[in-house]
Amino acid sequence: MRQAGLFGLSDHMKRLSADGDPLEVLARIVDFEAFRPTLVAALGYSDGTKGGRPPYDPVVMLKVLVLAAQNNVADGRMEWLIRDRLSWLRFLGFDLGAATPDANTIRMFRERLTAVGALDTLFADFDRQLKARGYLPMGEACQGSGDAKHRWNAGAGGQIVDATLVAAPKQRNTEAEKAAVKAGRSAAEIWLDEPAKARQKDVDARWTLKFAKARPTADGKPQPDIAIPSFGYKSSISICRTFGFIRKGQVTDGARYDGRMLRDVVTSDNTASDVWADTAYRSQSNERWLKAQGRVSRIHRRKPKGRPMPAHVRRGNTTKSKIRARVEHVFAHQKAVMGLFIRTIGIERAKAKITLANLAFNIHRLIFHERRAAIG
Repeated sequence: MRQAGLFGLSDHMKRLSADGDPLEVLARIVDFEAFRPTLVAALGYSDGTKGGRPPYDPVVMLKVLVLAAQNNVADGRMEWLIRDRLSWLRFLGFDLGAATPDANTIRMFRERLTAVGALDTLFADFDRQLKARGYLPMGEACQGSGDAKHRWNAGAGGQIVDATLVAAPKQRNTEAEKAAVKAGRSAAEIWLDEPAKARQKDVDARWTLKFAKARPTADGKPQPDIAIPSFGYKSSISICRTFGFIRKGQVTDGARYDGRMLRDVVTSDNTASDVWADTAYRSQSNERWLKAQGRVSRIHRRKPKGRPMPAHVRRGNTTKSKIRARVEHVFAHQKAVMGLFIRTIGIERAKAKITLANLAFNIHRLIFHERRAAIG
């Protein structure tokens, strides 16, 4: 093997930059230092007077969590990738050969933020960054000369609500254990004599059925819907129609009915009144609540039971679907590109993983808009 030159590493990093290192773009566009006050307040690190190894910089550790969320990498794998990838080392600010966070350090940092509820605050901090840059949840940006994100069409904004199932490792329980889980007993209570097994049991995730449309037969005859059993958690979100950013999110067990989450994810700061959602969110209670909040319901209408769908309702649902489909792009990116999957145990850790995934998606979306604005 040929001996490396004196400037080999420097030249290699320059070539990475010349090829368009996406992490350099990420570091340039996102102001990670803006998160420091929240991180410092949440972590409560000592001043070091008592000695001991100083902690890693909290902003650097937040970058580690963002990288892990973007790639859905487990903590052990993350430890190795940080040491292995030069572009990651440069993004995180570590020198070649210097000490880097191990799996336990990454896990404990995330656990500490989860325990004090700081991840939701960090998500809100980034939303304020978006608003400060002009990405306001209001009318849709108009096409034309000038800075497009500051030109508005107030009649074309609003928010879109939907939910998706996020899979978790399936649990293999007996009928008695299933009954105990449904009764709300903790894992330590159910597996009293098997503490090691109890630590690996997720009693917060739930089974549910996800229905998919079956293809009609060759002669056009419709087929019954396909019921697919799924186990895990449910991520409910609201995105702004204008820019596609996730403005609010909630995490529940997988069996929670979508319509019950409408009031928890509809935001009050969107100046356009329209709210889009599928038929799971249509109920008299939700319609009354939206009206009381000054919102205009664009929720899909259900087919009348035992009767064909009226033509005008079908056309209205089709029109709404063209707008509502934008929220499906969010879930598709999180699952297909980011590989979103829950590896942890318990709903609090699942909330942390999904909140970080939502933050990582918004960062990706910001980079998309900033690049498009730069191109013009």
